[in-house]
Amino acid sequence: MRVLLELFRIILIFGLLGGLIWEIIKNVYTLNEATELYGWMAGLAIYVLLFILYRNKFQFSGWYKGKGREKLSRTATGILLACAGILFLLPFGLAYYIGI
Repeated sequence: MRVLLELFRIILIFGLLGGLIWEIIKNVYTLNEATELYGWMAGLAIYVLLFILYRNKFQFSGWYKGKGREKLSRTATGILLACAGILFLLPFGLAYYIGI
């Protein structure tokens, strides 16, 4: 039962929190056609950030108490944060490069 509750919690975190964050920042990516076209990359970056947040904080406050609960390493966290930053900025770079 705890595993199902934790899965439901993960779905809520990623679905509701991810959607809320996207609603807040999506207007930044509607500046022109190219940034709007590649805005999905920012959505992917949001999910990468939520994954980092879940693995480093949220998993320790949930219902599941089984094995395998450990934080991401500093290296993995840094690499994922860098990837998320690149994904946030890439639509603007592509818009400049394409010139739309």
